[in-house]
Amino acid sequence: MNVFCKTLLASALASATLASAYAAEPLTVYGKLNVTAQSNDENGDATTTIQSNASRFGVKGDFELSSSLSAFYTVEYQVDTGAASSDNFTARNQFVGLKGDFGSFSVGRNDTLLKISQGDVDQFNDLSGDLGKLFKGEVRAAQTATYLTPSFGDFVFGVTYVAEGNDVKSQFAQDGFSVAAMYGDAKLKKTAVYAALAYDSDVSGYEVLRASLQAKLAGIKLGGMYQQQEQTYKLDKTTSLPVEVTAESATGYLLSAAYDINAVTLKAQFQDMEDLGDSWSVGADYNLGKPTKVFAFYTNRSLEANTDDDKYIAIGLEHKF
Repeated sequence: MNVFCKTLLASALASATLASAYAAEPLTVYGKLNVTAQSNDENGDATTTIQSNASRFGVKGDFELSSSLSAFYTVEYQVDTGAASSDNFTARNQFVGLKGDFGSFSVGRNDTLLKISQGDVDQFNDLSGDLGKLFKGEVRAAQTATYLTPSFGDFVFGVTYVAEGNDVKSQFAQDGFSVAAMYGDAKLKKTAVYAALAYDSDVSGYEVLRASLQAKLAGIKLGGMYQQQEQTYKLDKTTSLPVEVTAESATGYLLSAAYDINAVTLKAQFQDMEDLGDSWSVGADYNLGKPTKVFAFYTNRSLEANTDDDKYIAIGLEHKF
């Protein structure tokens, strides 16, 4: 992002903050910085980095339009502290919507329902052991429309439409749909169990079926995921045009666990995807306070296409605001 864009963003945020103060419109500035000192050994090639892990900055809010209708919005950017200053801002979720007794409807750049449905199963989300390293379906698309129903008991249903006008290199000029049925609270504070079933049709060139489950047993937070994925489209190397793919589906699974001992959270995770490889991670978080933690992890990933395993070891600091 160049200097002009940064100045424009800062001005827009300042203006929005001032405007909201006068209009009494609730607006929240939020974000987090997550940075690790890390050794990355990928297929025998080792490097040491000080890297950012999905650090972000955003504003969000809502405005009551009537007793039964509200508008809401989010504008969020990823901040890469380890990149060149001209490249360290990239877009994350940026959408506007309406909500009421009918549920909620939003348009813009957003995570698909399949991605959202994972809840907190992934104990190493945004780190080197992130489930997206082996599983397809972790899609944030630029041109989406998402509808979520109101809660029926503890059930919520939803659908995301990904427009064919989305970047041809990611959506391959196809309409895509992501649907999900979710039960319970992913934080396991309101319900003892969280479960979700989701399906992607032609989203980023894949069909994906995903089932996620979380529960707490004897103080241990357990998570599991089953996934089938099949490639449907790709870009032809000669013409750079989308072509349909005939491929067999692959199946995989993920198991995770987390256990709190006072201010320490111990974590472990194993993931496997057919014909691609497997990964395991262990780690620990130490909470210095509600918004701040220090953490460490080790990830080992074995890819069938590589001779050597990929190994990642890191210590990091995260602060949320």
